Amino acid sequence: MAIKKGEPSVDAGRAATRAPVVAALDLGQSKVACFIMKPDGVRHADRTIRVAGASHVQSKGVRGGSIVNMDEAAQAIGHAVERAERTAGAPVSGVIVTTAIGQMASHRVQARVSLGANPVGDADLARAIGMALAQIKLPNRRPIHVLPITWSVDGARGVHDPRSMRGGSLGLDLLVVSMAEGAFASLSHCLELAHLDLQGVAAAPVVSSLAALEEDEMDLGCVCIDMGGGSTSAAVWGGRSLLHIESLNVGGDHVTADIARGLSTSRIGAERLKTLHGSAMAAAHEDREMLEAPPRGEDASAGPVIVPRAMLKTVIAPRVEETLELLRDRLRNAGVGMDPGAGLVLTGGASQLNGVRELAVRVFDRPVRLGRPQRAPHLADAASGPAFCSAAGVLLRAAYGPREAVSARRLMSRQVTAADAPRVHQGNLIGRAAGWLRDNL
Repeated sequence: MAIKKGEPSVDAGRAATRAPVVAALDLGQSKVACFIMKPDGVRHADRTIRVAGASHVQSKGVRGGSIVNMDEAAQAIGHAVERAERTAGAPVSGVIVTTAIGQMASHRVQARVSLGANPVGDADLARAIGMALAQIKLPNRRPIHVLPITWSVDGARGVHDPRSMRGGSLGLDLLVVSMAEGAFASLSHCLELAHLDLQGVAAAPVVSSLAALEEDEMDLGCVCIDMGGGSTSAAVWGGRSLLHIESLNVGGDHVTADIARGLSTSRIGAERLKTLHGSAMAAAHEDREMLEAPPRGEDASAGPVIVPRAMLKTVIAPRVEETLELLRDRLRNAGVGMDPGAGLVLTGGASQLNGVRELAVRVFDRPVRLGRPQRAPHLADAASGPAFCSAAGVLLRAAYGPREAVSARRLMSRQVTAADAPRVHQGNLIGRAAGWLRDNL
């Protein structure tokens, strides 16, 4: 039995009855990865997951933060899903896509409702959510995440669960993460060509955070930077809530292109040099070490390109440093408060380049560590590195949340309206609303 089209994320207690299989598809410029989780993959005792099938293939048809060739992208998606299905021994008909394409950004909305003489109840929370949703006006953009940041009672902020509190007003800050509507339409059509249902879209830095960050980091403050092939994106956390999303259409493939241009070699040769010998920081004795790379073009008489290893660093370091500095400045301009003690966690394939962590320490002037999927202990070595945090994060979110204020089914089908808020009927919450409030407060 396959996942029904458009089904929202489910909690672990109902996974077996509503979602026999959960499939995560990581669509990037460098690779397409697919992770499949069966119902018995949710391990309640230690809040981990077991991935039944995992695969990854070279990405095609994705460039510059968008899908540029539908057929090639659909073919790569199909290959990744088929390989994961064979490993898992279970077919899937739909996937939740995690990606950084579509110029992803976040937007805050606030709402305030008056309270009566009674303590704050579920109906008051539902009214506040509905008022906040009514304020979401994002022309030509598609909301993909709708998450509460914080509640307040009479202006006192930082309230996690306002129910049973008394006051004159109830406030809510809501974070909406969105992508370009055109990119969403292209993604949806691409999945159709691959004969798969699009069950949800998750921003890569959001789900990478769920896989790589510790609970203390989310609570005390942390920035998760997802460094992919075609983009570099960041998720800012604090007080156990997602506070901001930032994204740049610059990634590891841009470093490869710089090497190819700077050393007059092919892209394949540049990628090999970067992977085997590349570094964003100087290393001892690298001036004496010479490297070979194939020449550009098909001239059989042309000899290999021979350059000192130090030259490779002079090409790589400026691009990586510029990318990190641009991201740092954008976060500052967004007004996202980062406590001095807040750390950074790097995920994504490009974060594995030697020297990137040390360069990030220098640029951001704070502790930096390399992130890996924390709660998927049975992943094979080939699928357990920083490049696979986003795929693992999709499965962790499906198993343990957080569940969002608007279901994936509604987000995939249309724009958000006030009618999407949890509903109250005769003083009792409908099941879906009750589940959301229980899991998020």
